[in-house]
Amino acid sequence: MENSTLLNNRYRIIEPLGSGGMALVYKAIDEMLERVVAVKILREDYALDRDFLERFKQEAKAAANLSHPNIVTVYDFGLDEDQVFIVIEYIDGTDLKSLIREKGHFNTEDTVGLMAQACAGVGYAHRAGLVHCDIKPHNMLVSKDFRLKVTDFGIARALATIHPDEKSEIVWGSPHYFSPEQAAGGAPSPASDVYSLGIILYEMLTGKLPFEASETSELTRMHREEVPLPPRRLNPYIPEHLEEIILKVLSKEPAARYRTADQLGRVLLSFGKLNKDKTGPIVLPQPGNDNQHPVFRPSSPTENDPSLQPFSVKEELSESLEVEEEEEGFDWMTWALALLAFTSVLGLIPFWLFIYFSVKP
Repeated sequence: MENSTLLNNRYRIIEPLGSGGMALVYKAIDEMLERVVAVKILREDYALDRDFLERFKQEAKAAANLSHPNIVTVYDFGLDEDQVFIVIEYIDGTDLKSLIREKGHFNTEDTVGLMAQACAGVGYAHRAGLVHCDIKPHNMLVSKDFRLKVTDFGIARALATIHPDEKSEIVWGSPHYFSPEQAAGGAPSPASDVYSLGIILYEMLTGKLPFEASETSELTRMHREEVPLPPRRLNPYIPEHLEEIILKVLSKEPAARYRTADQLGRVLLSFGKLNKDKTGPIVLPQPGNDNQHPVFRPSSPTENDPSLQPFSVKEELSESLEVEEEEEGFDWMTWALALLAFTSVLGLIPFWLFIYFSVKP
């Protein structure tokens, strides 16, 4: 597409930003609202393919219902002649994969700062009843001031449509990052996204992926069967507790991982103070409120999904980080009132004895 092209009589294309598997991305100006946006245009050879067109629409619909500071905002979806497009928030930065290639590996503080933001965004989608299904650093945009936003909900699944026993011959997702259950063609869950986040954690701290192979079939086998090399073998500066978290998240069984991205995010935040000038506010729900979301409440059969049940953050922290639980505050006022009432009752006993013996014949 040429620069200065006016799309849908509203969006003026400025320059290309990049390309993905099924779309080209351009920087553009929304001439109606006078703001910079990004426009994703479905490739011409996919525009007539019903499956790809449906995935493109799914991305727009899924993300349009999500409003969170760590999720890229979708502004518009439309058709201009033969071009199908999505208009999204413009991020002045680059994707996380490019940063990993550039830096080699990140220090603990920067890793936790970025991944806590990723967990906040993905966790919000989980509470909205969506599993992203394609978590990878290519789908995480990082601005120049270190804000991270999750994008590309093209193969996201609504929890209400997922049956725990479903099987599929077609495996969607990225082979380096998908979970063992996805690799086996099984049903995804929020814990599947958590596994993918764990792969990214590993890669950011070591500069390497836990599983690498040239063939997709071999990658699939490794995700299902191989145990990853402990990350401290590659980077001894990784804290031991953080290594424990990574290995827990990379468990083959979904039930052995953290159950939602929110849960993983809160555990990561326990590592200490973060540079708020870099990360900005990290919006995570309060413990026990993971299922509450105004947009969508999963219905049967997902209501009994253990990955969505409330949990004790203290329990998880003591298990993974072995930190001391904070003692709950002692309610002195309640005890003082109870003591006063007890004393008052005891004080009435002599009075009632006096009355009893006074009237007794």
